[in-house]
Amino acid sequence: MNKIQNKSLNQLAWLRFRKNKLAMISLSFIVFSVFLSLFAYLFISDNTPNANQQILEISMLPPGTEVSFIKIQQNNSLEKSSSFAKLFIGEFHNYKLIPFLSYQEFDNYVEIKEYTKDTLEGDFFYKKILKKDLYDYSNNNYIEQKTFWLGSDKFGRDILSRLIVGSRVSLSVGLISVLISLLIGMSLGAIAGYFGGKVDVFIMWIINVTWSIPTLLLVIAITLAIGKGFIQIFIAVGITMWVEVARVVRGQVLSIKEKEYVEAGIALGYSHYRIITKHIIPNVLSPIIVISAANFASAILMEAGLSFLGIGVQPPTPSWGTMIKENYGYIVFDNMAYMAIIPGTTIMLLVLAFILMGNGLRDAFDTKADSY
Repeated sequence: MNKIQNKSLNQLAWLRFRKNKLAMISLSFIVFSVFLSLFAYLFISDNTPNANQQILEISMLPPGTEVSFIKIQQNNSLEKSSSFAKLFIGEFHNYKLIPFLSYQEFDNYVEIKEYTKDTLEGDFFYKKILKKDLYDYSNNNYIEQKTFWLGSDKFGRDILSRLIVGSRVSLSVGLISVLISLLIGMSLGAIAGYFGGKVDVFIMWIINVTWSIPTLLLVIAITLAIGKGFIQIFIAVGITMWVEVARVVRGQVLSIKEKEYVEAGIALGYSHYRIITKHIIPNVLSPIIVISAANFASAILMEAGLSFLGIGVQPPTPSWGTMIKENYGYIVFDNMAYMAIIPGTTIMLLVLAFILMGNGLRDAFDTKADSY
């Protein structure tokens, strides 16, 4: 009977959530961001690992600039990447891209007018490239055109490509951190609320001590202790976000363990593990889902802050916080302020989406709301 009631309440909550336009728009934006993040290398122009193809000749391009490149064969031989690697990791190229303005073919070589941004008309440089040095010349595949929709950074990397690949860091840190916080918080909160007594006092002492330490300082301390890197960020952020989960779960369990179906389970001789996992935890999921959405937003902000401070994800892995750090000095220049504003805006939009979705979930699971 309890399972049937929970199912009907969940269906009612979903109907309420669907009627919240802001929440549905936020959910759609999050789903789109996840899809774009997973299949990033299908859509970006720089499909090298971490979108880290550096071409210094085209540094600091304004948005919308289109550049032509000629491919020069590299001496190194690379193994052909698998379809899985191309899709999720990117692909190393055994050719070098040289930007040019125009080119002309001759018998044994190709002459290009080298790409320049600042020289005056007529002050161009020409370069001869032997046809045998061109990449895939037999298939006439040695010319490539790229449009830098958001321009390029000081290293000549495509900003849009790094922005899209950088979404993987924010979303993955948010997801793994929330899962870690749920695992720790739900376990300790359920144990404290169910057993009570000295166990509850001890766990609440741990919760209060952890709660009293500023989150950012705790994350910085953990990061410095276990090192910098991608995995370390997961651990550092995850083990600092479990406190609120544990407090909420504990309060819910204290109320639920007095219910008749829990007492019936105890009378029937069910194990504590079965009662907690089968009868109590399923009934505290509603507030946990709401908290998880808020924690997801907090994890994204925390990761961006750590990367901005230089103790988060390390280069060449793209991160929105790192992009802001590399370009915030350009904010004083009106024509280049976008290089720091764009990643900051993406952080704001994604965090706002999770907050609005969390608010929608909170209203949807509100048992005092009017039924539809």
